[in-house]
Amino acid sequence: MIRVLLVDDQPLIRSGFRALLDVEDDIEVVAEAGDGEEGVALAGEHLPDIALVDIRMPVVDGVEATRRIAADPALAGVRVVILTNHGLDEYVFDALRAGAAGFLVKDIVPDDFLHAVRVAARGDALLAPSITRKLIDRYVSQPLSPGSGTRLEELTGREREAVALVARGLSNDEIAARMVISPMTAKTHVNRAMTKLRVRDRAQLVVLAYESGLVVPGSA
Repeated sequence: MIRVLLVDDQPLIRSGFRALLDVEDDIEVVAEAGDGEEGVALAGEHLPDIALVDIRMPVVDGVEATRRIAADPALAGVRVVILTNHGLDEYVFDALRAGAAGFLVKDIVPDDFLHAVRVAARGDALLAPSITRKLIDRYVSQPLSPGSGTRLEELTGREREAVALVARGLSNDEIAARMVISPMTAKTHVNRAMTKLRVRDRAQLVVLAYESGLVVPGSA
C-alpha cells in the first residue's frame, strides 16, 4: 500500500487528487494539510511514502517544507513530489535542489498522475525527458558548484555511466538496455552511486550530474 500525504492550500485541489487516489486499491491518502508547516508536522506523524506538496502556499511554502522533510533523518523514507501550476519555474528548481523527488503539473492527465505516484513510490525516475531538458537549460548559464566534481571520483566507471544516463532522463530499464546489463544491475549501479554521493534520489543525481560537469548541456 502506497501511503500519500496531500499538502495544498486549496481544498478543491486536495479533494480532486484525493478522489483520484482513494479509488485505487494500492494507494491510501493518510492525511491532508493546508500549508507547508502543517504538512511537515503530518509527515512526521504519519510517515507517508509520498508527500504531494504544492510549491506555493502560505505560512511555509513547498520549497521550505521540502527542505525540512529532506533534512530530518526520521523522514528519510518520505519522497516529496512537488505540485505546480507553472511548469519548471525557479521555485520548482529550488525544490529539486532542496530534496524533492520530482514534480507534477496540476493539469496532468489522471492516468499519468496515478502512474507518477507509483513511479515515485518505487524510487524510479519521475523526471520526464522534457523536464530533464529544462533542467539542462538552467545549467547552461550557471557556474559549476565548488567541489561537486571531486565527489564523482568515488564512483566506478559503470556507476558514472549510469548516473549520466539518469541525468538524461532514462529509467532503470532504459539504462540496462543502453549499458547491456540487467535492470537489477542497473538499479544497483544507481543505488550505489546515490549512497556514495550522499543524495536522496534520482532527482538529486540529475542536479549533481550537471553541477559536476559529468553531463554537458547539449550532449547526446
